[in-house]
Amino acid sequence: MGSFTHCIRHINRCARAYREERLGPLGLHGGQAMFITHVCRHPGVSQEGLGRHVLLSKSNVTRRLMALEQDGFVRRESDPGDRRVMRVYPTERALALLPEIERVQAEWQAALTEGFTDEEQAVLEKLLERMLARAEALTADFAAGKKEGD
Repeated sequence: MGSFTHCIRHINRCARAYREERLGPLGLHGGQAMFITHVCRHPGVSQEGLGRHVLLSKSNVTRRLMALEQDGFVRRESDPGDRRVMRVYPTERALALLPEIERVQAEWQAALTEGFTDEEQAVLEKLLERMLARAEALTADFAAGKKEGD
């Protein structure tokens, strides 16, 4: 049996290529859809909170958000209560693209599970949710920015 982590990584790379192909003509590339989706669903999310959600370093999140801002998908504002906190909001352009992003995601999921019974899909979803919960628990300190020995 092959490594399931290899399969997950490879599926993720394929999903990214699929999104790139479908969403590229709309001006989206790479992992931007994930950022846009989260910001649209959570307007005003802190830049740090977004980083925790996507498990990227602060500098990577900042770079990606700068690109999204330049492309007109998000805007960033300092939190009035704490000027150190940057809040991220979707633009009208991002909100207009959200249904298409969600459609492409649903299309991808349907294509991946084509031929699966409803029961197989339910079992797969439950197993993946359990794995996700375990992965999040194992990386909670990392996601919170803590290092070993802190």
